[in-house]
Amino acid sequence: MPPAHAPPGALKKMTDLAEKIKKKLKDEIAVLEHELHTDLPKEISVARAHGDLSENAEYKYAKERQSYVSARLGQLHKRMADLSMLNLTNLPKDRAAYGSRITVRDVAKSAKIEYKLVTVEEADAANGLISTTSPIGRALLGKKVGDEVQVTTPAGVKEYEVIQLSTIYDEE
Repeated sequence: MPPAHAPPGALKKMTDLAEKIKKKLKDEIAVLEHELHTDLPKEISVARAHGDLSENAEYKYAKERQSYVSARLGQLHKRMADLSMLNLTNLPKDRAAYGSRITVRDVAKSAKIEYKLVTVEEADAANGLISTTSPIGRALLGKKVGDEVQVTTPAGVKEYEVIQLSTIYDEE
């Protein structure tokens, strides 16, 4: 079967969302780069002027913060690159993917749970929005109605059966 193509409305909605996420990331990057290149060098310089660096808490804190900010910037730049590579035009119509709403039955409890697969930035587990990179999200990707899934969670192994699926195409 040839790959399905997203309808224009769904594609625009996803593109707008991707742009919103990119803007949020760019804003955080700008704040952290200013801190890394302007604020922290000043703090380190002032702390150095206090003398003995081996017992200087301000210096130690500024250096640790500098290390943290640098690492966080690396993560944000990687996430931006990942988002740029995301292809939203070939999402499947018949299997769970980004934007899909999935109702599963917890085999052990016979309880129904509904999830929507979203990006890390949109995730809100309390409201059923789970990241495609979370353990449950990863396990549900590519599944169809009737599929059974085993997921290792912090609470132990869970077994789910997919009982309903609606993709972004169905929401048009």
